[in-house]
Amino acid sequence: MDHTASSVPVQRTEPAAGVWHGARDTLPMLVGAAPFGVIFGTLASTAGLPTWATMMMSLVVFGGSSQFVAVTLLASGASIPVIIATTFIVNLRHALYSATLMPHVQGIPKPLRACMAWFLTDETFAIVYHKIDSGEPVRIASYYMGSAAAMYSNWQFWTAVGIVIGQSVPGIAGWGLEFAMVATFVGIVVPLLKSRSQVAAALSAGAVAMLANGLPYKLGLMAAAFAGIAVGMAVATTEGKQS
Repeated sequence: MDHTASSVPVQRTEPAAGVWHGARDTLPMLVGAAPFGVIFGTLASTAGLPTWATMMMSLVVFGGSSQFVAVTLLASGASIPVIIATTFIVNLRHALYSATLMPHVQGIPKPLRACMAWFLTDETFAIVYHKIDSGEPVRIASYYMGSAAAMYSNWQFWTAVGIVIGQSVPGIAGWGLEFAMVATFVGIVVPLLKSRSQVAAALSAGAVAMLANGLPYKLGLMAAAFAGIAVGMAVATTEGKQS
């Protein structure tokens, strides 16, 4: 009896990660975003924003940081141009995310890419970029949309919870629940720091963000981003020359 065929090991190719994997890998981020969504719904409710307007903001804008800024400025009586300009500055970081992902999504049809761009968040970017960087097989569009769908539904649910709590539990905005989001962002950034240039960029951006925190219209965020880019590129260039 010929045992040659049975002695050859069977080569199994791991299936590329898709929608379910994207949603599953995003679960830790959902936990961190939950208190953030609750606080937004609470603040919007206590600031006098109607329930329907608060939910529409989460459904249409879908940007935690910019929504917080918008609600804060609305409550202080800021003009519409100021609100638009400030939220635009806050969300400029997404241009950096898009530039990073662009080489990996060029083969995806433009309508789908436009949809992916609208769903882009810090958490989805981190999850997708980490998967790409790991070298594991992945269907980019499916994996991305799985993560985005999980983040989107999670944000709507906790916004609604925040509205209910804001109307029934006074003073919840002062409980410090936003710390969970800070911890989440730390968890997003640290695993991605794998070189000297990346560490230098993160440290310099963090330092500038703290020093420039008092600048109006969240300009400190842009200053931090530019500082991080400049320092990171400088260190990377120096490392390249030395090698």
